[in-house]
Amino acid sequence: MDAAPQRRIRSYVLRQGRMSEAQKRAYEAGMQQWGLSFSPSPLDFAKTFGRDAPVIFEIGFGMGHTTADIAAAHPQNNYLGVEVHTPGVGSLLKDIQEHGISNIRIIQHDAVEVLSHMVPDHSLAGIHIYFPDPWPKKRHHKRRLIQPSLVALLTKKLAPGGYLHCATDWEDYAVQMLEVLSAEPLLKNSVNGYAPRPEWRPVTKFEQRGIKLGHGVWDLVFIRNTNR
Repeated sequence: MDAAPQRRIRSYVLRQGRMSEAQKRAYEAGMQQWGLSFSPSPLDFAKTFGRDAPVIFEIGFGMGHTTADIAAAHPQNNYLGVEVHTPGVGSLLKDIQEHGISNIRIIQHDAVEVLSHMVPDHSLAGIHIYFPDPWPKKRHHKRRLIQPSLVALLTKKLAPGGYLHCATDWEDYAVQMLEVLSAEPLLKNSVNGYAPRPEWRPVTKFEQRGIKLGHGVWDLVFIRNTNR
């Protein structure tokens, strides 16, 4: 069993949110088919997805539209998304059902605990962390998800050659991400500094609005060294 990170980092802040009737129906029907319960034992990914394929892990998929778009565009991969907010889970399940997407599984639980107990070491082809809570006030920076202890855990779960892709629209968080990821000895930056947005990450409506207003977006793509 993996040790938990030295400092307990939650991958979320629980907020209230309303579900539409369509999301409620999708949630009630879809979690039985596409949802996984948290369990303190490693998953067998081939059994979980019904096939052997590269697994991409996502922390905090929000309303899930980007996750659905990526999975639909890359049917050769399996996608395991972790989100605690029920409206977002319902929204992604609605997309899965409406578009006939079969390569996504969902766990509604704290992603750090899922990583620590359910994801085997060296098993992930990629990890996506898109627009995590920036905790903009300086006194709250310690609550940010991207911290050395979590990055060490993420790296442990990546297969050699696997990638970690983060994105943020907060410049000072981007600076912190770059510093923390660059300090992990088993990760190597795929470029010098920030990466161009990879083709697999669609531009969200929120992001498009920000770009029109002159807001920046920073992508970081790091690769797990091939030596273990």
